[in-house]
Amino acid sequence: MLGRETFLHRPFRLDGAELIELGPRTVFQRGAWLYCSGVDGVPASIKIGEGCEFGYNNHISAVRDVQIGRKVLTANNVYISDNIHGYEDISRPVMDQPVRFKRAVVIGEGSWIGENASIIGACIGKNCVVGANAVVTQDVPNYSVAVGAPAVVIKQYDPQRGEWVMKNRSR
Repeated sequence: MLGRETFLHRPFRLDGAELIELGPRTVFQRGAWLYCSGVDGVPASIKIGEGCEFGYNNHISAVRDVQIGRKVLTANNVYISDNIHGYEDISRPVMDQPVRFKRAVVIGEGSWIGENASIIGACIGKNCVVGANAVVTQDVPNYSVAVGAPAVVIKQYDPQRGEWVMKNRSR
């Protein structure tokens, strides 16, 4: 379902369009690919809120559940997925192994996802920043900045102090 004033610039690809909801005033730049197809007999869905803006060549893949809140902004080449490809059977090429649901993805309203970031089976809170080239596989709490591969939270808004605070980083 396409919301009012929603626009996908050509070329784009939609697989499972009947399972995808795009909110009003949402825009995808050229090269978008939205893939939505259930696995293991469980239906899939992609739901995107109103007023979102997606950069060039964004790829969103759901085998169960991907939800993106309103007013989310992404840069180019962002990958968002609730699934991973099987690889454990060394007697078979990876491409011949099943795609598996990892975990539902929820991206909170007002968040910004940087260039070349990947979000795989993780939730991003409200008004977060995910840095360029980040690989997010763990949840990011509301009002946080996450960077790196794997992504870690480096800064978070502290409501008690009313300011953004750097987090201790130990890897």
